[in-house]
Amino acid sequence: MRGNGRVTSGATGGAIHVVRSRSWSRASARFGTVRALPPLRTRETMLVQVNPLHPEPRKIQRAVDALAAGEVIGYPTDTVYGLGCDISNKKAADRLYQIKGMDRAQPLAFICPDLSEIAKYAIVDNQTYRILKRFLPGPYCFILEATREVPRLLQTKRKTIGIRVPNHEVIRNVVRSLGRPVISTTAQRAGADPHVDARELDDDFSGLGLVLDGGAGGLVPATVVDLTVQPPMVVREGAGSVEEFVDEAPRSLRGMQTDMRRLKEEWS
Repeated sequence: MRGNGRVTSGATGGAIHVVRSRSWSRASARFGTVRALPPLRTRETMLVQVNPLHPEPRKIQRAVDALAAGEVIGYPTDTVYGLGCDISNKKAADRLYQIKGMDRAQPLAFICPDLSEIAKYAIVDNQTYRILKRFLPGPYCFILEATREVPRLLQTKRKTIGIRVPNHEVIRNVVRSLGRPVISTTAQRAGADPHVDARELDDDFSGLGLVLDGGAGGLVPATVVDLTVQPPMVVREGAGSVEEFVDEAPRSLRGMQTDMRRLKEEWS
C-alpha cells in the first residue's frame, strides 16, 4: 500500500494482513473510521460446481435463492447448457431476453420437474399424456396448448407453450425446490455453437446472477415436437430421436412443409 501501510503474509494459510502506518492512523482520526469496500464479485462467487448426479442441497438452494431474487441463472440440462429465470417474475423474463439478445417475438419454453406439473400449464388429453410419459424426462421440448396459468409473455400467437422435463438432476432439483417452473432457453448465441464449458457462460452472457457448473455440456439442443397437431410434427430435430414421430407424420402430408417453415421461424 502506497503511503498507507504495508502488506505482510500471515504465519498460517498464507493469510494477508494489512499493517496500518501512522499516516493511515492520522487519516482515520481526521475523517473517522474508513469503511471497507464490499468485496468485488468474482467468477469464484458466481460459478458453483455441482455434482450432476447427486446435487448438493446447499448448492441447489443457492440457485433457488438467486431465482427467487429475480436473477437469471445458467445451468446444465440433458442436452446443452440453459439460461433461465422464475416463471412468475416478468422483470426477470425481460432480463433473460436482454441477456441473450433475443427478439421478443421468439417464444420461450419452461422447465417442469416432472409430469405432474405439466397439466397445470398445458392442456393434456390421454393421447398427449401417453406421449409425454413415454419420452419424458428426456431431450425433448413438446409444444402444447397453454392454459390460463401460463403468462402471456410465454405464449405464442397460437396460444401454445413449449415444455421441457430434462433428464438431469440438477435443474430438476432446482425447479422442484423453487416450487414453480423455470423459463428456459439454450445458452447459445444465434449462429454460434452452444457452450460446452460452464465458465464460458459468464463471459458470453453478461448479467447472470449464478452459473451451476455440472461438467461438460452437450452440443445438440433438444428436439422440438408439436403435439397440438395430428399427427405430431417435428419442428426441430435435435438430441431426441424423431423416428417414431416421422413415421407417424409423413413429410408428404399436405401443408406440412408450410407449417414446418412457420414453426421453425418461431422456435429456432
